[in-house]
Amino acid sequence: MTKGFNSDLSVRGKKYHIQTEDWGTQNPFIVSRIFCNGAVLKTIKISHDDALRGGPVNDKEAIGLALRRQHNQIMDDLLSGALV
Repeated sequence: MTKGFNSDLSVRGKKYHIQTEDWGTQNPFIVSRIFCNGAVLKTIKISHDDALRGGPVNDKEAIGLALRRQHNQIMDDLLSGALV
């Protein structure tokens, strides 16, 4: 199972790094951070319950899909100007 995703993105001349990771069943959150020049600009932390919308929270495939969905949504929001 994928523990996380990392992406680099240029938006309006600025370079961002997006990191999204699953903190596991002991600390059930999917956490994304947006970096610019090494500094954290924003942290987005969503519980497994919220990310899976009432589905099975121990399903590794469902958590992996939620992880990818959150990571991709943050990239889309950055590109559209909705974040940062």
